[in-house]
Parts: sequence; C-alpha cells; structure tokens
Amino acid sequence: MAEPEPQSSILVQANSSAEAFLRLNEIIKKLRGPDGCSWDRAQTPKSMIPYLLEETYEVIETLEEGNIDGLQGELGDLFFLVLLEVRMAEEAGQFQLGAVLNEICEKLIRRHPHVFHPDENAANPGVKEILHNWDRIKMSEGRKSRLDGVPKNLSGLIRAQRIQEKASQVGFDWDDLAPVVDKLHEEIDELLTANRTQGPEQIEEELGDVLFSVVNVARFVGIDAETAMRHAVEKFNSRFRAVEEIFRQEGREMEGSTLTELDEVWDRVKGNLH
Repeated sequence: MAEPEPQSSILVQANSSAEAFLRLNEIIKKLRGPDGCSWDRAQTPKSMIPYLLEETYEVIETLEEGNIDGLQGELGDLFFLVLLEVRMAEEAGQFQLGAVLNEICEKLIRRHPHVFHPDENAANPGVKEILHNWDRIKMSEGRKSRLDGVPKNLSGLIRAQRIQEKASQVGFDWDDLAPVVDKLHEEIDELLTANRTQGPEQIEEELGDVLFSVVNVARFVGIDAETAMRHAVEKFNSRFRAVEEIFRQEGREMEGSTLTELDEVWDRVKGNLH
C-alpha cells in the first residue's frame, strides 16, 4: 500500500503524543508553505510577540479558574505559537527544532544532577538546597550576575519578586517579617514626604520603592505578588460591576451620586459578595 500523501496524513487525528507532535509540526509547515495561509506566511518572529503574551495570559486565566477543559485548548494554542516561532527560525537558517529540544534536554539534565547523576552517599536535597545549587550551576554556565536571566520585559511585580528571590538565595535578606514591614512603612513615609515637597520624578521614584517593598512583603510570606494583584483587580472589577447593576436596577445614575451614596452601595455589594 502506498504511503499517504502529507496533506492526507495531517488531516487524520494522531494516535499517540509523538505522532500528534509531528502532525502539528507538519501542519505549521503547510501553513507557512507556498500554498499555505496568507496570515501565517506574513508573520515574523517579532510580530508574534503580542500573540505569545495573549496566549500565555489565557493559559494563566484557565489555571486560576481551574478550567481543565479550557486549559487543554489554551496550552495547544501556546504550543502552536512556540512551534511557529521555531519554524520561522528554521526557514531563516538560524536553528532547527531538534536543536531546541536537545538544548532544553541538556539544560534540564545539567541543572538536576541530584536526579540524573545522584551521589549515592548524599541525602536527597530539599527545595532550598536545590535552588541554591541551581543558581550555582547557572553561574558556572557563564552568567556574570545572579540577577541575569530575569527578563526586563516581565511585569514589574513579577520581575521585582524574581530579583528579590535571587538576592535572597545568597543571604541578602532579613531573618523575619518585622523589618520587612518596617521597611515598607519607611518607604511610605518617604513617599508622603516627597508628595509634599518634591516633583513628579521624585514621587514616582518613591512610589516605586513602596511597590518594591510591598512585593518583598509578599515574597517573605510566600505569596506571589502578581497573582495577589490580579485577584485584587478582579475583586474590584466584580464589585464595581455589581454596583453599576444596582444603580441600573434602582433607576439611578452613578455620575450624579455623592461619594457617600456610592460608598453605601459599595458596602452593600461587599456584604453580599464577600
């Protein structure tokens, strides 16, 4: 029996994970090919940046919602974009998919010696020791600073927490929560002083210090600052929409209401949604 044409084979659902991986890769090649999709062919590595960000946040959203069915689809979307980036690099002669996969495999093996090259006489390391060893291995790979590898384009909260975590791994940290909170209070006082006596640039700098200190408090108590902020924003979003709905139901306009009237409805919503 003759081998199926590539066009036919990619239209048939794969029976294994390996086959599905190859199927997706062939679909991407087809989309980027001469008879492929105009949109896919027009994309460049940099044009895909907003889509990579969007799909990453959609994955995060499904994780936070516990939406497993949605997670499967969103991971697929993100996987597609990653492979599309690889395909564009292949077309430009920059690197191949196999090199990408081998590089991450080698990195994982190199950075997990306790798993792939265990010392039979050593105890299984704990999380803190693993992170310390991981940082040491990264430095041996040629990094000049322990802060290297934290992307500049991360959100401010995530970047702040990652940098603080890396500094903490070498002991640049407080021993308990009290001085961390004291530092936050100190920064708030400096912000208030700047607001009374300084210009916008100095106020911005002091506000940045306050936010950095808030992130440090979150890190110290084991909370992800970015996640906490997203939850706080979503809480405000839900409550504000509920306030709007109450005003609509009561035939009132928010714009003409006093702050006292707005607060009264806000408190009602908080009581119902808390």
